[in-house]
Amino acid sequence: MCSPEEAALLRLEGFFSDTLTRINSLVLQPLLEAAPEASDPWGRECLHLLQRLHRSSRQLWDVTEESLRSLRERLRRPEAVGLESLLLLHSADRVLQVHLEYLESYACCVAVQAFQKAAKRRSEYWRGQRKALRQVLSGVSSEGSVGTALLQALRQPLTHHVQQYVLLLLSLGDTIGERHPTRELVIHAAGLFGDLQSFMRQELDQATATQALWSTLSSRLRDVLCTPARRLLQDSQDIPVTVTPLRAERVLLFDDALVLLQGHNIHTFDLKLVWVDPGQDRCTFYLLTPEEEFSFCSKDLQGLVVWQWKVTQAVCQALRGKKDFPVLGAGLEPSEPPTCRCGAYTFRAEGRFCQATYEGEWYWGRPHGKGTLKWPDGRNHVGDFCQGLEHGFGIRLVPQASEDKFDCYKCHWREGSMCGYGICEGERYIGMWQADQRHGPGVMVTQAGVCYQGTFQADKMVGPGILLSDDDSLYEGTFTRDLTLLGKGKVTFPNGFTLEGTFGSMSGRGLHTQGVLDTAALPPDPSSTCKRQLGQGVFPVESRWQGVYGPFRDFVRAGCPGDLREALLGFHVQSSRELRRSQEYLCCERTHPEDQAGRMEDLLEELLQHREPEALQQCLRKALSNSLHPLGKLLQTLMLTFQATYAGMGANKHLQGLAQEEVKQHAQELWAAYRGLLQVALQHKGEAPEEDEDAETRDLRVHSLVLPLVLPSFYSELFTLYLLLHEREDSLYSQGITNLSLFPDTKLLEFLDVQKHLWPLKDLTLTTNQRHSLVRDKCFLSATECLQKMITTVDPREKLEVLERTYGEIEATVSRVLGREHKLPMDDLLPLLIYVVSRAQIQHLGAEIHLIRDMMDPLHTGGLYDFLLTALESCYEHIQKEDMRLHRLPSRWSSREPW
Repeated sequence: MCSPEEAALLRLEGFFSDTLTRINSLVLQPLLEAAPEASDPWGRECLHLLQRLHRSSRQLWDVTEESLRSLRERLRRPEAVGLESLLLLHSADRVLQVHLEYLESYACCVAVQAFQKAAKRRSEYWRGQRKALRQVLSGVSSEGSVGTALLQALRQPLTHHVQQYVLLLLSLGDTIGERHPTRELVIHAAGLFGDLQSFMRQELDQATATQALWSTLSSRLRDVLCTPARRLLQDSQDIPVTVTPLRAERVLLFDDALVLLQGHNIHTFDLKLVWVDPGQDRCTFYLLTPEEEFSFCSKDLQGLVVWQWKVTQAVCQALRGKKDFPVLGAGLEPSEPPTCRCGAYTFRAEGRFCQATYEGEWYWGRPHGKGTLKWPDGRNHVGDFCQGLEHGFGIRLVPQASEDKFDCYKCHWREGSMCGYGICEGERYIGMWQADQRHGPGVMVTQAGVCYQGTFQADKMVGPGILLSDDDSLYEGTFTRDLTLLGKGKVTFPNGFTLEGTFGSMSGRGLHTQGVLDTAALPPDPSSTCKRQLGQGVFPVESRWQGVYGPFRDFVRAGCPGDLREALLGFHVQSSRELRRSQEYLCCERTHPEDQAGRMEDLLEELLQHREPEALQQCLRKALSNSLHPLGKLLQTLMLTFQATYAGMGANKHLQGLAQEEVKQHAQELWAAYRGLLQVALQHKGEAPEEDEDAETRDLRVHSLVLPLVLPSFYSELFTLYLLLHEREDSLYSQGITNLSLFPDTKLLEFLDVQKHLWPLKDLTLTTNQRHSLVRDKCFLSATECLQKMITTVDPREKLEVLERTYGEIEATVSRVLGREHKLPMDDLLPLLIYVVSRAQIQHLGAEIHLIRDMMDPLHTGGLYDFLLTALESCYEHIQKEDMRLHRLPSRWSSREPW
């Protein structure tokens, strides 16, 4: 059986549906027809508001009809259709949202007097509609303004409808009893619409108060401040308050901004960047903004409490980006705004930031954390900030005056100035900084590929230096900023010739020199100039990027306290629960810290629980891959500095050595960082610290545990440098591979002097009339496919394991051919390995080999992996030789020692 309340709900929905239909025809359609012309901004805005109200009214009618159908179905078949099928119960939240949309669109029209202004255009029509409106609404008199009648016509039915919803749903909950399976749905719906009643009263009161405010302001102020969505929350004419130091004549608190009126001046402050400080006494509270600080005081202590509470709740609401429900300050979100937030602000006061727009993280009114600064003249800065100043790693672009190009500075900043190791582009500078100027040893790389190294003072190069041109000519001596040779020096040309003397330039006549040209020298090894490395030894690797390592060391030395961890991670961590709910967290779109990094104590405990080698590597892998873990944050920052240094113009072959030793240093520093955290964890537990490692043990741990985990973060830029450095040899190798690929299998084996009894002819599947001499890419196929996997990993150890398996596949194939286990001597292995390498066709094999050699665990030196890599190097060198590229090969190999 259906309850009386359900029957009453059916009648209520039917009546409301009919009312909405009549209001649409009597009010909304005529209002749209009477809307102001859309030729001016206000006319367009008014038309937009009325159109939105019409759409929301239609949506409200649609959901009411849907609810009506569910009620009819329930009353028609009560035994088959349960109470939970009612739209009001199973979709109460959706019904609520439709009502809220209608209410919001209506309130926007009220706030800017859209009804009154539209009604003036057809005043005679509206006076004639009073009788029809009285049939729909109660309380519509023949007196009063048309605007008031329209306001009542669009509000009264909704207010009455929601009120009846609440009464009937509460009654229904009492009727069905506490044990009914749908009681929770009924109570939930009744609670939602009860809250909607409260929200409606607040929203309509705010809209009415906002409408009344505009009539008290001048037209100029109205034009600046009036927007449909803006609501007045408090006016100092209602509750007086004194604001210093501005001495504002009137203070207006809106739901999105605080406005101070002072004569003809308007001071507007975005609430998202307003911080409330309660102060030490009860008579004053303070507001902090990016450039101002105000005190609010009042003789009326209760009135001051109202102001402080409303400002605080308005800030919270603005940060959440939606209105509190059901009333201001009564939402589920925290009632205190977070001290750390994300937002954008354009500075107006004189100073370095004047007219610059900062977008990023803030802390108590100051840029703090990650952010971006942009000036109107094209300058911009991206990086870390601390208490309003650039502090930490940052990248700044400065436009050049004469061209559409930028100087790019990527370095560490301290209290607003460049300081320590860093780089600069337009051209790229890698070296030391002091007080925003290049100062100390440095290396420059130009877009044309020219490199020079020397000493800088006050942003200028002083004394002699080294200049490497793009054709691998080398100059040692003095030169000007525009790379003109000037003074004493020596040029070494790629062919070995040298020119030593005094250099200068004559206007319009090019380079002038007096000196000695030596043409008797033997041609140098090509690697002597084209592979010359810059920067190594000039600034030792351990002295670089101290601005990145330093904060982490300070953090560990201090025992990993929470406040330093906040600075280390680049944002203020309150508690994980508060952070998850705060607007700062929402704006930054971060994953839950408690799900990822957790509390510092948990992180330290995890280190204690995973100290065995295998468990430790998994623990390190997890930590380094998590940017909210201190180790992961450190790796992320180091990766950024590495990309900034060696990508783009920094991808220069003469910097390969600098980059390679930097990666190793980063791995070593990350291991030291882990060791530091572990010592803190032991200290917190009251346990004795671990003994210091000797250098050999440390190096083994770094290469075996850390380097394989961090190398992928730097691999792209690092391998590019290896490609550039070994481009010439790889080109010769590629020619040799191309020529060898023309041979069928048996011809290539014969060409390489592989003994015929080792040929795996049984592996060759022949088709009809096919001969062995025509088959291609079938011999030693398993070894070839195995070697090709070398390029699928970046870990040098895994590459060496691939090489070991390749050797195993070659021996296994030979043993199968011979029908017995067979160990290959060197003179048999080398031609077979050349065969496999030629068939695998690995691109840039020279770069691969040298990277493996440089990054290989020193534990493998002199062992099997070392010998296998040496054999691969020998194959690589043989394939480069001219006789390989001309299809000729010596008939004997140099050794018959067993492998």
